[in-house]
Amino acid sequence: MHTRLDVYINMRYICYWYMKPRPRRPLSSSLLIAAILAVTLPAQPKKPAPLPRPQILTAQYNNARTNANLAETILTPRNVNAKQFGKLFVLPVDGDVTAQPLYVPNLPIPGQGIHDVLFVITAHDSIYAFDAANKPPQPLWHTALTNEQAGIHPVPSSAVQCSFLGPEVGITSTPVIDPATRTMYFVARTARRSPNGEDLYYQHLHAVDITTGDEKPGSPVLLRASAPGSSFFGLLHGEVTFNAVLENQRAALLLSQGTVFIAWGSSCDEGNYFGWVMGYDARTLRQSAAWNTAPDSGESAIWQSGAGLAADPEGNIYAATGNGKFTASSSNGHDFGDSLVKLFLRNNTLSVRDYFTPSNEAAMNRGDNDLGSTGPVLLPDQPGPHPHMALAAGKDGKVYLIDRDHMGKYQPGSDPHAVQAFQLNGGAYGAPAYWNGHVYYCASGDFLKDFALNAGKFSAVPVHASGIRFKNPGAFPAISANGNTDGIVWLVVTKEYWQHDIDADLQAWDAADVSHLLYETGTGAPGPGVALRFTIPTIANGRVYIASRGAVHVYGLMN
Repeated sequence: MHTRLDVYINMRYICYWYMKPRPRRPLSSSLLIAAILAVTLPAQPKKPAPLPRPQILTAQYNNARTNANLAETILTPRNVNAKQFGKLFVLPVDGDVTAQPLYVPNLPIPGQGIHDVLFVITAHDSIYAFDAANKPPQPLWHTALTNEQAGIHPVPSSAVQCSFLGPEVGITSTPVIDPATRTMYFVARTARRSPNGEDLYYQHLHAVDITTGDEKPGSPVLLRASAPGSSFFGLLHGEVTFNAVLENQRAALLLSQGTVFIAWGSSCDEGNYFGWVMGYDARTLRQSAAWNTAPDSGESAIWQSGAGLAADPEGNIYAATGNGKFTASSSNGHDFGDSLVKLFLRNNTLSVRDYFTPSNEAAMNRGDNDLGSTGPVLLPDQPGPHPHMALAAGKDGKVYLIDRDHMGKYQPGSDPHAVQAFQLNGGAYGAPAYWNGHVYYCASGDFLKDFALNAGKFSAVPVHASGIRFKNPGAFPAISANGNTDGIVWLVVTKEYWQHDIDADLQAWDAADVSHLLYETGTGAPGPGVALRFTIPTIANGRVYIASRGAVHVYGLMN
């Protein structure tokens, strides 16, 4: 604001300047009026700069794996309804999409200008870059890793003895993007036909330029590892080696402090498999370290229903293992079946800093009740004696709230080393979502439930629950919100284990009260294609991207 004295002085100066003789052209009347208005009118407030659109660079939106996009300003509980919201378009691809699509706004594509780009990975070993608004509708670029003339093709499901992964196994896990170098990292499984007609199987870490799809220098890298231990479930001692056929790379990749971390599980529990975690330098693509979850007993896979390894700001890595023998609490024990493990990379070694193993781990192993059916979620700092906590849950539906600073290792009894434990009414798969002091679970055979966190512990019962019961395996909730407001829980209802091709169903629930269904495709609206299991919705800039068989289906506001 200008004071009266300011206006008086400035007016005197303008009049003096205008009336004073000078050789140059006098100030025009229009400029004189503009100058007078500039000093007499109040200063106009500047428009606030628009919030930057979020980059979705990794599975579940961040390394804590909270599965929440907190910068969604377009979609709200008021406009997501059958009248205003629906399917906009479909992006066709060449295979199943089991990986979560990733999103980078304002990306320059050589020769094609600047685009908001959606990246899609397929089980047919292809990578696509699409304009996120379908302008143009064809891919900005497409890179295929197959070459039929050279005998290179995705691994058939028959080779891994697991029809559940069929019909082919190429790229199945969610990649990760480094925005600083514009590099995408992913693992591809391929088969190469040998001169005698037999297929040889490989897994490679790829690093591609997200503006072109071209491989970066040093890419791809053949994935291999070994560890001291016993093979064939303890019958032979010496060394265990990575098996590119048996090991299934399903958990999403993680980029933390300059290292790409990759985890492996099994293909339908077939063969002599192991759980593995490997780290690769993001710049050189050299292997930093490799760790085996159960080198003396086998099994103990890391699959997490496609959820990613988690990382905290200090660089600790968190992984949940599946069924397998647990011996780590005994002298000279190295096996971490059904455990949440905290790893740290130092001097080219991945070491176990701490771990949590449920008291009933033996029963969990006998019943195939993997703790690792869900991935870990790291909660924001909480008040009270346990500021740093993690969530873990398994097929038996028991949820554990764990102090990340003192995880408790293994203790007999009824989980005295957990900060809190409570029971869902069905098995837990994928991961929950966290938003605004609430955690959302959608377990197998159960309802979508909202548990509130108060003083560092959960409410004894859910504060809200949906009115629809979800069959196996439940659903993988994702949140869109504008900070602490306008929260929506998005779910994709998928097929049960034994089912074949069925249509998926997209649902949107009010995160403030999940008993309020906002939108559902199963009521007659166009659905998101053939259902695949453990589908994570990607919500970005007013659109919802749903991976499916041979396509990504895109929803948004109809106007």
